Amino acid sequence: MSAPRLAYQYVVLRCVPRPDREEFLNVGVVLHCQAADFLDASWSVDGHRLRALDAGIDVDQVCDALTFVDWVCRGDDRGGEAARQPLGQRFGFLKAPRSTVLQPGPVHGGVTGDPARQLEHLRERLVG
Repeated sequence: MSAPRLAYQYVVLRCVPRPDREEFLNVGVVLHCQAADFLDASWSVDGHRLRALDAGIDVDQVCDALTFVDWVCRGDDRGGEAARQPLGQRFGFLKAPRSTVLQPGPVHGGVTGDPARQLEHLRERLVG
């Protein structure tokens, strides 16, 4: 018997070192599946590719921002007030546009039988 098909939403997290140039590099994915009570992020940062966009970028700071996303997803106290909210509100916080170096792209959706596996698939396909 196959797993039930569950609707999910996701955003791709983009590193935008210089917003004035409108260049970005995909660095992560956040996936929310309400029916499975699932919210998680998966990310990978290629420092060489980021430095090609901006030689002065602080790669550690980008990784710290992505770690904060992990904390919010997991409800870790280090994620502050956002991490204490219900999963749907946490996803809403993470998908909200920001004018920082780390920005969410548009919200996309799909269906899956395994949200965790789908998250890894999206990260591999969209981030590398």
